[in-house]
Amino acid sequence: MQDWNPQLYRQFESERTRPARELLERIPLDDVRFATDLGCGPGNSTELLAQAWPKAQITGIDSSAAMLEQARERLPNCHFQQADIRRWQAEQPQQVIYANASLQWLTEHHTLLPHLVDQLAIGGALAIQMPDNLEEPSHRLMREVAANEKWQALISPQAADRKRLLTTDHYYDLLTDAGCKVDIWRTTYYHPMADAQGIITWLRATGLRPFLAGLDETQQAAFLHDYHQALIPAYPARSNGQVLLAFPRLFMVAVKTG
Repeated sequence: MQDWNPQLYRQFESERTRPARELLERIPLDDVRFATDLGCGPGNSTELLAQAWPKAQITGIDSSAAMLEQARERLPNCHFQQADIRRWQAEQPQQVIYANASLQWLTEHHTLLPHLVDQLAIGGALAIQMPDNLEEPSHRLMREVAANEKWQALISPQAADRKRLLTTDHYYDLLTDAGCKVDIWRTTYYHPMADAQGIITWLRATGLRPFLAGLDETQQAAFLHDYHQALIPAYPARSNGQVLLAFPRLFMVAVKTG
């Protein structure tokens, strides 16, 4: 799969940063010396951590070289590392491990989350936000179009199969069993978009990537045309001509109690 496109990702930076900021606001810590941003992207979420705890050593972790290049330009005083979250190991116990819209791309959460809790200092917080939108029309229609006979031979079912999140109850039990006090909630954001094409522009930077990865430019344009035609009736224009993109997200803040 091609590397992430920071410029495309940042077209909706304000909308993407809002849940990151709201996650940060629920972390009940003031004295933070070491904090890590897992899946830091172009640094928009890391910047929030640096502003909240200016004396802390802030580290951003991402698998994308392109994203890290932008993050380093944006935040020269923070440390950035190209690494796989699943194999990341903190050099010292962290007061904050922050994962905004990154862990949904990974599987085996039942082992990943306890592993992350192990990297926390006592009293430290694991803060997670994940899109929970696989059953929204925006994502359901991707799968339906890809399953069409026209695309079956070109788009691997595995490439387009982002795993569903665990249940809220499962996450709560997982984190409490790992020795944490857990704050967990879900929020649905409604983003006004100019039209259905705006939804495609948003998702080309994220959710559409696995569907497009194996297609050439002509095939990508044809797939996006079919997807666009499916989106139009699913997102009818409101009275002002815009459409509303519903975007559910799951939040968790787990404080390690010992």
